[in-house]
Amino acid sequence: MQQAEWADLTAAHQARVDQWIQPHLARRRAHQKHPVHDFLFTYYSHSPSALRRWHPGFGVGLVDAASYSEVKGYVVRNGVARVSAEYVEAQRPLIESINALLIATGGRFIKKLPGIEHAITPCEGIAAAEQIRDRLRALQGGTIAVGFAANPQEPQAVRGGPMFEFLFGIDTQLRREGRRDRFELVFFNPSTEPGNRLGPATVRHLLAEMARRGIRTHLGHKMQRFEPGKVVTEGGEFAADLILFMPGMTGNAWFDQTDLPRSPGGLLQADAHCRVPGTEHVWVVGDSGSFPGPDWMPKQAHMADLQAAAAAQNLIDSLAGRPQTTGFKVELACIIDALGTGTLVWRTEQRNLLLPPLRLMHWA
Repeated sequence: MQQAEWADLTAAHQARVDQWIQPHLARRRAHQKHPVHDFLFTYYSHSPSALRRWHPGFGVGLVDAASYSEVKGYVVRNGVARVSAEYVEAQRPLIESINALLIATGGRFIKKLPGIEHAITPCEGIAAAEQIRDRLRALQGGTIAVGFAANPQEPQAVRGGPMFEFLFGIDTQLRREGRRDRFELVFFNPSTEPGNRLGPATVRHLLAEMARRGIRTHLGHKMQRFEPGKVVTEGGEFAADLILFMPGMTGNAWFDQTDLPRSPGGLLQADAHCRVPGTEHVWVVGDSGSFPGPDWMPKQAHMADLQAAAAAQNLIDSLAGRPQTTGFKVELACIIDALGTGTLVWRTEQRNLLLPPLRLMHWA
């Protein structure tokens, strides 16, 4: 690979990681603390300089890359740097000592909707949450649009609960600040029954709560695109000064580099015991997997915990030569928080419970 090409790839990589690294270095120089970001840099052993270094992967040579001669695992011959075969071979004992694989790497949001760069996806991390906070502080009034959509090929691969929390939480916060009358809140969703995985009673409660709070709805229309200051659907368009949108989920990009079986929606296929079909010791839990079960099976941490317990037991049994028969309970449990109160929703294959908004649930 010529220097111009790998230099561009290096610059692009550094630009991606610098959004976390440079603020961390600036805080360190100023002797300032961050409760979350500092933990990530201390818990994981990679230094900022190591994180900024781009690696081409084994088998790719970098022309005029003498600086890589000091990097572990690289050799430079005739002006070309590459990962040495000896270094790769030295890792063989580690690789061959892996007897089983448990995949719990989360999902990936589908970012194919035109203009999606004009929307903020809250669950993409702290930076997104801080952007929402700063945008809300700067706005003197206008329209705030909040919505979510699903993966049409994978009905389970949707995370709508947090968007109800953002919707009601923003409404509550604006009221506390005495600014609610300057804003219009609009909730949009392609379904006429948003949140139907939570149960019919919950859908009715959510829509009634929106009406009580004066939140306008735009429901039952397929998304077409976002534009600067605008949400466009097949059923019309409306202005928006701030757009919060949670897309549907699909599998991680690295899945494409494997021969693991995939679902129509791009997730890893899994059976009722969390095993990836056609493999001997590969298991999947949480957002990465497509599991048999009811169409309301949630993509949330609680469900991933239940799947992880089953997968861990089956993994242990498989290595011990015992039958792998442990299944997982399908259970949805969430609290829709609105800053001052919280609404508990619990659903199993036998029951569906909805409690009214309670202050106790906010502190739960």
